[in-house]
Amino acid sequence: MTPILVAIACLLAVTLGYGSLCAASPFGDCRRCRGMGHQLKHDRKGRLKRGKDCRRCHATGKRIRTGRWLYNRWARIYRAGAQ
Repeated sequence: MTPILVAIACLLAVTLGYGSLCAASPFGDCRRCRGMGHQLKHDRKGRLKRGKDCRRCHATGKRIRTGRWLYNRWARIYRAGAQ
């Protein structure tokens, strides 16, 4: 196979893999709080304490994946235009 066909096949496999991941699990862990819903901070003795709620995910610890967000946007526009 030529290198271009290999590159196209790899790109297609990655795209289909990410699409199936977004369909099976549309939510991933929040990147800011790492899925905990809050930040950790240390007290004066060095022990971990629960910090403030994460403002990015609103203390859920989850975020919507980019591919799923794009699909939802496309579907909303499609449904609005089909009426």
